[in-house]
Amino acid sequence: MSLAISLHMLARAPRPGRVKTRLIPALGPEGACDLQRRLVEHTLSVSADGFSQRFLWLDDGPDAELQALAEQQGWTVVEQPAGDLGERMRCIAALGLVESDAVMLIGNDCPAIDLDYLAQARAALVDSRAVLGPAEDGGYVLIGLRQNDSHLFSDMPWGTEQVLSLTQARLAELDWRYELLPVLWDVDRPEDLRRLASLGMHLR
Repeated sequence: MSLAISLHMLARAPRPGRVKTRLIPALGPEGACDLQRRLVEHTLSVSADGFSQRFLWLDDGPDAELQALAEQQGWTVVEQPAGDLGERMRCIAALGLVESDAVMLIGNDCPAIDLDYLAQARAALVDSRAVLGPAEDGGYVLIGLRQNDSHLFSDMPWGTEQVLSLTQARLAELDWRYELLPVLWDVDRPEDLRRLASLGMHLR
């Protein structure tokens, strides 16, 4: 069975003082901004063959440098819809499902997402209504859906260690079959910077 799956990356536009704020004490506002840009660029560069469409959803208007890079690599750049994170994700999933059989939402904070991981997620959606990529901190780095339901996104304590377990509980309440991918790490804390260096990502 072949599914048309669209890939959607939600990212904050790199603005000094407004991104990666927990890393500002270690990197400074400009360094944290540079990190955000590097992470978005890295995720854009991950080969994403197998997706019907790819969208970069920025939260703070256009960024000419990122837009040029994204379009060069086959992504469409759009502004995120209004609302809290859950409402934005719900809306993006709903819009994606209008033109594709399934949607996959990722952020830019997980440099460990690669071609193989995305392929695993696509394969999972053939037999399941949802797929989740767990994060070490108790959230998730990827969610793929063949259906949309606001219950998955509303009243969610985003940024806490409860997000994954609550999402799993809500999937069970909906009686949706889902699959879990291997656990990955994302970049939130100063100690994560050493992991970035091990991947060959060094800040300018």
